[in-house]
Amino acid sequence: MSFQEINVREFSMKPFKMIGDQWMLVTAGDQIKYNTMTASWGGIGVMWGKNVAVTVIRPQRYTKEFVESHDCFTLSFYPEEYKKALSLCGSKSGREIDKAEETGLIPVFDQAAPYFEQASLVLVCKKLYAQPMDPAGFVDKALDSRWYPDKDYHKMFVGEVIKVLVKE
Repeated sequence: MSFQEINVREFSMKPFKMIGDQWMLVTAGDQIKYNTMTASWGGIGVMWGKNVAVTVIRPQRYTKEFVESHDCFTLSFYPEEYKKALSLCGSKSGREIDKAEETGLIPVFDQAAPYFEQASLVLVCKKLYAQPMDPAGFVDKALDSRWYPDKDYHKMFVGEVIKVLVKE
């Protein structure tokens, strides 16, 4: 099976289910070196007149280095049978293991950023904006104490969705 590019304005997804329940992989880098991590926070919409996807990454995550040092990243979504692989990608560091080898995920390098052959949907994103989250911005102060007891605030990345790939 191969991927087909579709018009970004014509694809549909259930973002609350796909991001929050099924999770996604955030991947950046190149053929020489890349990393991926599981994420269950993010969003999709329109900003600055562009179709965008938003992801957030904690400072200690290895993938953050790759997203910061490359122009593009991918958000990829998987069938339910890959939940165990995504769980490993969210709980182990690429500094210590080869996640592709451990999970059997096969990297694909034919776009601006890597993704994996087993994905059912891939959003290729070009970075537009990056900003560390500022705790002063919390209107609901309970969010700060609940989600950031270690004060390891995420960095938000907004990327223009430049390509949507779906499994044929």
